[in-house]
Amino acid sequence: MKRFTGFALALLALGAIALAQNSLLINGAGATFPYPAYSKWFDVYHKEKPAIQINYQSVGSGAGIRQVTEGTVDFGASDGPMNDEQLKAFTEKRGTEILHFPTVLGADVPTYNIPGVSAELNFTPDALAGIFLGSITKWNDPAIASVNKGVNLPAADILVVHRSDGSGTTYIWTDYLSKVSETWNSKVGKGTSVNWPVGLGGKGNEGVAGLVKQTPYAIGYVELIYAVQNKMSYGKIKNSAGVFIKADLAGVSAAAAGAAKTMPEDFRVSITNAPGKTAYPVSSFTWLLIPARIQDAAKRDAIKGFLHWMLTDGQNYAEGLAYAKLPKEVVVKELKAISKIQ
Repeated sequence: MKRFTGFALALLALGAIALAQNSLLINGAGATFPYPAYSKWFDVYHKEKPAIQINYQSVGSGAGIRQVTEGTVDFGASDGPMNDEQLKAFTEKRGTEILHFPTVLGADVPTYNIPGVSAELNFTPDALAGIFLGSITKWNDPAIASVNKGVNLPAADILVVHRSDGSGTTYIWTDYLSKVSETWNSKVGKGTSVNWPVGLGGKGNEGVAGLVKQTPYAIGYVELIYAVQNKMSYGKIKNSAGVFIKADLAGVSAAAAGAAKTMPEDFRVSITNAPGKTAYPVSSFTWLLIPARIQDAAKRDAIKGFLHWMLTDGQNYAEGLAYAKLPKEVVVKELKAISKIQ
């Protein structure tokens, strides 16, 4: 019996060695916004396909775009689509184009820490722009108090917290502010990194969430799941129809509904400040950035296989992590686009 057990163990060990030798490591880097979803996906996919290991570094969209352009990772990830200049830089550097694949839908939320205030605050677009521009500096400013009747807001200074790294979460937030505030658009604009008029910087969604949570009278912006996971207060935002909406899956899906029908072939689209009474105004797709030509055939086939799984079975994990599934019309287009990877 002991000899059989030892033989069986030896076979298992040989099997493990063979699996390790035949395993394929795929490296990616980028957005922190979808990291909880990606972490879950890559873990589940590895269990289904033990020979494929996907390693993902949650370092921010700016770093993800930079690393995939430099070729130090197999794929990148970003919450803001690459602009024309970045696309040109990639093609010049890598000799092929980069493809955008939407993965899930998420939302940025204004999260705050006001001692003694447990109410769910309302924010108008003007108030949010004013706070992040530094023109609204007190929590009891009329721009905030007027839409929060009955809430005893303090006369305390507002401490703004923003991202310190290149960030797709920042791109979404500043894309929204640029649409709703002419002053913001002219003075600051949109981007994964901007020159912030005021505030402290935190690295990653994790860093901003941590700073807001430990700093009295702070306000920042994080992806919805980070506010939920950290049990942080976050407010409603007045949408383009004049309705105060709290971020949830239905509001995010409503924001994407119109874009889904008119999605461009390259999948680069903005859905911030979308029309509709139920649309949450700071919603966005998030993208995987995949080179159109991958010389390593094994990696190419593995990445294409994962994309297909992500667009089908993988979508079933989204809602449990506070992300909205991709619209069916978008999934159909993406499944066809996988064939562009050669």
